[in-house]
Formats: sequence, structure tokens, C-alpha cells
Amino acid sequence: MQTEPEQTLIEGRGLARNFPQRRGLLGQARDVWALRDVNLTIARGETVGVVGESGCGKSTLGRIMLGLDEPTTGTVDFDGRDLFALSGPERRKLARRMQMVFQDPFGSLDPRRSVGAQIADGLRTHDIVPANEIPTEVARLAQQVGLSHDAINRRPHEFSGGQRQRIAIARALATRPDFIVADEPVSALDVSIQAQVVNLLMDLRRDLNLAMLFISHDLHVVRHLCNRIVVMYLGRIVEEGPADKVFGSPAHPYTRALLESTPSMKPTGRDLGDRVLPGELPSPMNPPSGCAFRTRCPLAEPACAQAVPPLDPQGPGWRAACIKAGPVKPAIPEPA
Repeated sequence: MQTEPEQTLIEGRGLARNFPQRRGLLGQARDVWALRDVNLTIARGETVGVVGESGCGKSTLGRIMLGLDEPTTGTVDFDGRDLFALSGPERRKLARRMQMVFQDPFGSLDPRRSVGAQIADGLRTHDIVPANEIPTEVARLAQQVGLSHDAINRRPHEFSGGQRQRIAIARALATRPDFIVADEPVSALDVSIQAQVVNLLMDLRRDLNLAMLFISHDLHVVRHLCNRIVVMYLGRIVEEGPADKVFGSPAHPYTRALLESTPSMKPTGRDLGDRVLPGELPSPMNPPSGCAFRTRCPLAEPACAQAVPPLDPQGPGWRAACIKAGPVKPAIPEPA
């Protein structure tokens, strides 16, 4: 059962991020926009899933919301404070409440140090508990994520991929955060292990009232875990809303196309027909005018090239950026 959202914890407004690139013999500068005019709010206890093809800006958004990367324009407020207006010491103090779980659990762990020592790092750095209580707290964190007590004395290479991801989650929890960004945290794991890690994240969200930004390309996982869904295409949000609405009756043609290309998640009312999303993501160096999805959309018409469509309401808390936006039914069944 999903936790009801509470008050806003973190809010990104007008976020844009460009990466200047030089190409050719003359070194002509071109901007690559990873994000364009993104607004995102996450409440305490809420898990927001971000989906879209590779290169759509999901990971860039996650890093900016954590303060690991600064936006070219826009602001991020965490618990009412402008993250990028804080001094270095103030931001480091706030960073204790914001943690990340990476895609590759082995690459994010130091192979030369014991698991317990790495979980203890955050406890020491942020003075979470007195020094004499650190061993007890490390053991508690290991148990919380389903690891045995003897695991804390071993090194990362002695564990499976799923166990290493549990270690990474324990390390993130050590600072007692309010907000976690999980960037493809189960994509490198076997399907059977994915379910265990996702269930662990669900339990932690419920027990600790964590806010979470969950980035994934796996729509099944996102549908199971998240309260709200954000669908991104070429740096912009094209649909956002409650998980049951976005997956059950998608309003944007791109969302429908993602579902069409995912086995067992096809809506049976089909404005798009029964076909896989054609073509490739356009280059962010030279995006199409107007709606960026129009070059792949079977519903496109000349008006789609004229202006970027706004995110218009489709229902309570539900928006889509398409001049032909509208829900498709019947809905996808709720997961068992």
C-alpha cells in the first residue's frame, strides 16, 4: 500500500541544463540541452518515478535535485531553502539529508575496505552517533537492509549483485536522509533479485517516510513502486501524474508508445495502433522545432512544429504536453 504524500520536501523550478560542445575543425560551439524548463515537486513520503529513453535527461535531473550538479537556470528548494544559494558549509550540512543509490553497486563501493567500514563513513562524517556507538549502528543498518551480522566484516567482492545493492542502500541510510535519488538501482540485477530490492525500498519508504526520486527504464518496476510518474522526452517533461492514471490511461502519445513497446503493459485502446515506437531520439544538439516528439509521432500534424506545447491539465495532479493529449482506456490492470 502506498504512503500518502505529505508536505513538499523538495521542489525544482524552471530547471535547465546545457553542456556547451565544440565540433569540427573551426571548433564551432553548440549547446546540448540535457534539461529544458523542468518543474518537479516531491513530497515527504512520496516516490516519484522518472521514465524515458536513454538520453532524455533523467540522470541529469536526479543529480541537480541532489545538488551534485548545478542547473544552467532554475532553482531547487530543499525543505524551503534554496540549495544553490547556500554557502559551502551550509550545503554540506544539508547534504546529510540527501543521498544517492547508484546503478552499479560494485563500482560505487571501495573493493579494498570492509562493508562495515564503508557504512560507518557517513556516521563519522556527519556525527550521526557517538564514536563508541558506531559498531552497533552499523550492525543495525545491515540488519535493516537484510544483511547478516557477519557481512559487515567482509569486502564487496564476496557478495552477489543484489547483496551489494543492499550494502549501498545501507550506506545511504546511515546519514538518516529525508530524500534519496535511486538511479537505475535494479537494472544491473537479475529479475528475481530486482523484486527483492524493490520490495526493500518500498518497506524503507513506508517505515522511514522517505521521499524518493526513482529513475528507471523498467516500467514494471516503476509501476510497482511509485506514487507518481514523470515521463521525459529530450530534456522535457511530456506527462506527469498519478501512477494509476499515467499507466492506466496515458494521455501523451509518447507515454502510450513506451507502454506499447513494453510486453504485457499495452493499453488495449490504441490511438497509436499496435506498433513499436519508430526511429531514434533526435540529437539534443539539433532538436526538432515545436514538439520534439513530432518526428516520431503518428499523430503529428503541421501545428506540432509551431510551438512547444505546454503541460495542460488532464485531471487532478495530471498534466500532458500535447495538442492532442487525452487519456486512452481501458486501463492497465493494477499489479497483483
